[in-house]
Amino acid sequence: MQSENKFFEDLVKMANGFAGTVAGMGREAEGNAREKFKQWVGGFDFVSREEFEAVKAMAAAARDEVAALKAELAAAKDPGAAPASYDATSGEDGPAAKSGGK
Repeated sequence: MQSENKFFEDLVKMANGFAGTVAGMGREAEGNAREKFKQWVGGFDFVSREEFEAVKAMAAAARDEVAALKAELAAAKDPGAAPASYDATSGEDGPAAKSGGK
C-alpha cells in the first residue's frame, strides 16, 4: 500500500510541476506578445492628443503672426494705401491676390 501512495504522490507532484511550467510558459508568451506589439505600434510614430493640440495651437499662432507681418510689410511698402486684408484660412491677400497682380 505504501508504494501506491508514493506513486500517486509522485504523480501529483509531477502534474503540479507540469501545470506550473505551462502557466509560466503562458505568462512568458503573453509578455513576449505584449513587447512585440509595443515595438510594432511604436514604429507608426503616433502622437498623443496633447502633443497634437499643442502643435495645432502653435501653427495657428504662426499663421496669425504671418498675417500681421504681411500687413505690416504692405503698410511699410505703401504708407498711403489701406492695409490689405489677409484671409488666414485661404492664404490669400486682399484685392491683389484676387486680380493676380503684385
